[in-house]
Amino acid sequence: MLPCRSLPLSILLLLLVVAEAGLCVAVTTQLHGSFRGCAVRDFSFVAQKPGCRNLRIETEACWGRCHTWEKPLPEPPYVQRHHRVCSYGRTRYLMVRLPGCQPHVSPLYPYPLALQCHCTVCSTQDTECETF
Repeated sequence: MLPCRSLPLSILLLLLVVAEAGLCVAVTTQLHGSFRGCAVRDFSFVAQKPGCRNLRIETEACWGRCHTWEKPLPEPPYVQRHHRVCSYGRTRYLMVRLPGCQPHVSPLYPYPLALQCHCTVCSTQDTECETF
């Protein structure tokens, strides 16, 4: 049996970073391919409403990557930002009837269908805008 030797912490951390970077590149390549920009794509989700059974819905949504940058400034506000997100340009709302709704619950469930997408400033009216 060989004696168990531990590697220095710095080498272990380096191996972990390299392994994660390789995984990240592989996942990004698989999911995104060579696509750059903002476009309509197929999307499915589960519609949920209290008092009704769930229903899987197939629709189209906006997806993509938009040009973004930050530049440091010597004076306040200290950063000049240009952040754009892939969001809805034009939408149409569709309605579906959810199954198994209780008598006092409306079975109608509205959801958006993306007709056109574009890169724009994030608006909380139609997009989840998160700040890190």
